[in-house]
Amino acid sequence: MELCFVYAFINLFSIFNSISGEAVQLTSHNFDRYVLSHELVYLNFYADWCKFSQILAPIFNEAADRITKEVQEPGKILFGKVDCDTETNIATRFHITKYPTLKLLRNGKLMKREYRGQRSVDAITEFIRDLLKDPVVEIKEQSDFDNIKESTGAGILYLSSRAHRQYEVFRKVAMDLRDDCQFFVVTGDLAKTGPKDEGSIIFKPARSKLGENNEIYLGVLLSYDELSDWMTNRCIPLIREINFENAEELTEEGLPFLILFHDPEDKESVKKFTKEVRSQLLGDKSSINFVTSDGHKFSHPLHHLGKTQKDLPVIAIDSFRHMYLFPEFNDISVPGKLKQFVEDFYSGKLHREFHYGPEVTTSSQSDSSPANGQGERQKVQTHLPESTFRKLAPSRNRYTILHDEL
Repeated sequence: MELCFVYAFINLFSIFNSISGEAVQLTSHNFDRYVLSHELVYLNFYADWCKFSQILAPIFNEAADRITKEVQEPGKILFGKVDCDTETNIATRFHITKYPTLKLLRNGKLMKREYRGQRSVDAITEFIRDLLKDPVVEIKEQSDFDNIKESTGAGILYLSSRAHRQYEVFRKVAMDLRDDCQFFVVTGDLAKTGPKDEGSIIFKPARSKLGENNEIYLGVLLSYDELSDWMTNRCIPLIREINFENAEELTEEGLPFLILFHDPEDKESVKKFTKEVRSQLLGDKSSINFVTSDGHKFSHPLHHLGKTQKDLPVIAIDSFRHMYLFPEFNDISVPGKLKQFVEDFYSGKLHREFHYGPEVTTSSQSDSSPANGQGERQKVQTHLPESTFRKLAPSRNRYTILHDEL
């Protein structure tokens, strides 16, 4: 009985904290509990000694106070702050490389797009208000179908009324993917025109007419996870083709690129790259963007890597500061090789090895080798290839950059 009372008190305290105004201090002890109990979580990763963090702190707190007074519904929105000096595990988990970094989580999942707008109370609150709006458009008349644009895919739910539990599941998925797809709910008598029984969901691909190439969702109607996976795989391709038209948009997402440069006639390398990314890196899609590029149009990055069109296909990571070359394309078929390449990038190993040579483990050292491996190596005069996308990357004028390697 006493234990139940303690748990109830903790939950009540958590709810009170999240609606009382100022941003909530998150630690390794309460982080997951808060994130999983709120639909939208806005995070400020900071360091007390960083001047940019000091400037942002009162602005972030005031924006939190304003929004939480407007949104009274518990579990809807949380402003959280993480002291990266004390909460190093959380900072590492989210690959924090600059202070302050603002990230968003929706339904417990990290959103790719960081906040890049003006750092003012008005700008931040307006940004959050927009994120909290219901993105699902109601269709009541046949003529309303004209509002479905052909430029993006669309998820369409057929339901007699929004006052149904299934609509809330559909709305949550729509909130996750609002920047990538359109979402509609067909209500009233028109809902009877759906492809199956009430509650049926279809996906209409971009640039197709309603009824052409539609896919019907055959999963569990009330399963958020299942519907989210199904819709995400249709709204957001795991691997995207980068070109001069979308390069700025992809760069604005703020995630490094794992990029395949290929000959435009070479389809096999794209298939091979796609297969290995799905096999080895599916769990990393929230921390790195997988892209392919025409190696003829983007010959400049190849030149920076010391490669030419004759060397295609070529794989590299572009961090928006430097580029790191994957040594041999055919090695992507080696189990775990591509995964290790990405992990070595985030750990800083790629950067260190570029300057110092391969790191030596204790087990591989001879008796005459230095005992501490890296500590005895001497830095050589080398220059990492600079990112050719860095001019499109977010401005560094309002961040404290933590590590040169990233």
